[in-house]
Amino acid sequence: MRHPVEDHLLNLTRRQFFGKMAQGIGTMALGSMMGNNLFAGVPSPFERGFLGSPHFAPKAKRVIYLFQHGGPSQMDIFDYKPQLNDQFDKDLPKSVRGDQRITGMTSGQSRLPVAPSIFQFKKYENNQDGLWVSELYPHTASVAKELCVVHSVFTEQINHEPGVSFLQSGHQLPGRPSFGAWMSYGLGSMNENLPAFVVMISQGRGTAQFVSSRLWGSGFLPSEHQGINFRGGSEPVLFLQDPNGIERTDRRRMLDQLARQNNEEARQSMDPEVIARIAQYEMAYRMQTAVPELTDFSQESQETLDMYGPNVKTPGTYAYNCLMARRLAERGVRFVQLYHRGWDQHFNLPTQIRWQCEDTDQPQAALVKDLKRLGMLDDTLVIWGGEFGRTTYSQGALTKENHGRDHHPRCFTMWFAGGGTKPGITYGKTDDYCYNIIDKPMHVHDLHATLMHLMGIDHQRLTYRYQGRDFRLTDVHGHIIRDILA
Repeated sequence: MRHPVEDHLLNLTRRQFFGKMAQGIGTMALGSMMGNNLFAGVPSPFERGFLGSPHFAPKAKRVIYLFQHGGPSQMDIFDYKPQLNDQFDKDLPKSVRGDQRITGMTSGQSRLPVAPSIFQFKKYENNQDGLWVSELYPHTASVAKELCVVHSVFTEQINHEPGVSFLQSGHQLPGRPSFGAWMSYGLGSMNENLPAFVVMISQGRGTAQFVSSRLWGSGFLPSEHQGINFRGGSEPVLFLQDPNGIERTDRRRMLDQLARQNNEEARQSMDPEVIARIAQYEMAYRMQTAVPELTDFSQESQETLDMYGPNVKTPGTYAYNCLMARRLAERGVRFVQLYHRGWDQHFNLPTQIRWQCEDTDQPQAALVKDLKRLGMLDDTLVIWGGEFGRTTYSQGALTKENHGRDHHPRCFTMWFAGGGTKPGITYGKTDDYCYNIIDKPMHVHDLHATLMHLMGIDHQRLTYRYQGRDFRLTDVHGHIIRDILA
């Protein structure tokens, strides 16, 4: 009879072997990364991705996702509803609201008074029948011919945390891999010296919600696929610099010794997270050279810097992050995610939305123009949007010049540029109250399926087995919206 400890160790080994090695990473990845003879010359799956190559020829090689955290008001920026001017302070008809649940912030209001947008709109020439954009976004309007504007995105989530999680991971509960992590896992990196997935955060001047690192997490995927958060400030990645008294050759010897120990541990435990640590240590070592060059804007022309606006040299601003996003994309980073906080405008919306648009308008338009100028827009997909929209009725007191808007998941606007989307079109339509979709709805799962298609991935075939089930970004849903594909 075996000792109970021996039984435990044997059982642990079986679980690790059958549960983890079957997930597609193991000694092949380890051998490739460590350069041993058994797997010499085999590219690491962390570099080439689990798929090895896309399912079909991609339109987009990389993604820049400009996430407007908090929920921008679609009817104050893109979804023009002039007929609402005659409905000022009138109750939203019950026939329009239907049985939709509303948040606890307005459920106690005796009235839901309609609050038309106070901003002027202008129709800009695109390649279709024109794009209405408010006075808040003149720079973005100047690239109307490049934009694919979708007015009919909708979600099931009415609060921030589940709403953002749903947009980022396809599920409202924490623990699922983010969109960027799925792209890293499936397609891998195009630059061995930089991560496949980078995240940057900027703070707006409006009411801001908390941003959690789980939003760019890898969930149940191997941890090397999580997003790397580049911080604002003089040191975008902590601990990249060698400590005082440590030379690069010393660091290399330390990593080699650590890799040998991790190598032995991986061979015994067959735990993919040990392999992930080897990959992460090696990436950090290579980033010591790559990141300082990446963040050095001295070679950018003054014309380029001026195009992004006066804050472009200030780390942590939206302008700085937009230029960084272009530089990361230029260097082959697969997925760049920007979070701009401050769009949660329940009160004092007219003032706060002006601030937010001042901070975001010029830099994001410059990003599109810059990619176009460099010949990168065709294979770079730019995404703009938040987790939901805002209500047509006012939250709290309503005056001509001041009001707020609550969360609205039934319809909101996103736009895309490049990466195989049709330029210069609008898609979908909302009703006269900007409250319900009346033509061509796009669910979040449809959005994900379409974006993955542009990256050359069949969303039904990129899966990961976890706890006995094959998971995917779109769960068991999602249809490709082919009308927006070029």
